[in-house]
Amino acid sequence: MKSIFDFESLYVHRDPVDLRKNINGLSVIVKEEMKLDLKSRSVFIFCNQKRTHMKILYFDRTGFALWLKRLEDSKFPWPKNWDEETILVAANDFELVLDGINVWTRFSDIHFEHVV
Repeated sequence: MKSIFDFESLYVHRDPVDLRKNINGLSVIVKEEMKLDLKSRSVFIFCNQKRTHMKILYFDRTGFALWLKRLEDSKFPWPKNWDEETILVAANDFELVLDGINVWTRFSDIHFEHVV
C-alpha cells in the first residue's frame, strides 16, 4: 500500500459497514452515500460493527486498491458522537488510529470565573 501521506484526503465512513463488500460494494458507498469522487487522490476508510476489521479503498493511476487490516485482540478506536457521517481526518491522526490511539475523543469546553 502507498503511504497514507501520499494522499490529499482521508475520509472515514463513520457508520459500520458489512465488510463482506469488496471494491464494487464499497465504491457504491463512496459514490452514493459519501458523495465523493472515487478517482480523487483520496483514501476511503471503513470499519465493521465489531471494530475488529478495517478496509481502506483508494484509486491509483491504474485502478482500485483495497487494503484490509484485522485486529486479533483489540478494537479500532472509532468516532461515536459525531454529527457528520463522512469525516475528513488528517494523515497523522489516522496513523494514530492504526496504532490504537483514540483521536476521536473531544475535550469538553472549560468555563472558569477567574485565573489563579
